[in-house]
Order: sequence, then structure tokens, then C-alpha cells
Amino acid sequence: MSITVQDVSNIILETLLANPKVPRDISGESKIIEDLAFDSLAVMNFVMEIEDKLDVSVPLDRLADIRTIDDLARAIVVLKQEA
Repeated sequence: MSITVQDVSNIILETLLANPKVPRDISGESKIIEDLAFDSLAVMNFVMEIEDKLDVSVPLDRLADIRTIDDLARAIVVLKQEA
């Protein structure tokens, strides 16, 4: 069974919403840095949490292209397909 971008996006959103500091009105189109007000350390900690949850490693060079939650979800799906 393959995981979809929507599945991964839902997991990411669920993880984010578990944090009371994250805005409640986020969606897949939300920008990780601008809309969530994450600094670089918060982004790295968040990505590590998602990596652990989904058993995947997102290379740093791929993070440069990720702006939104759905971008991250797409990158994870691709990485899992490549594994």
C-alpha cells in the first residue's frame, strides 16, 4: 500500500495541531516559515519529528525547495517511493 500526499499532509497537520503554539487555521497550503512563524531551529525540530513519525529522512538539500506543508508531504512521498 502506498502512502499518498494527502495522507502525509494529514499526518503533518495533526502533528502541528498537537502544538498549542501553532495557529488553528492551517492547511496544506500553509507556509511553514511565514504562516507558522517557525524559525530555522523550529523547522529542523519539526522535520525531525515528522521523519521519526514516518520513518523517512529528508536530505537538507531537499528542504531548500520546501515552502508549504503540502511541499513537505510531496517530498516525503517521493522519498518513500525511492526507498
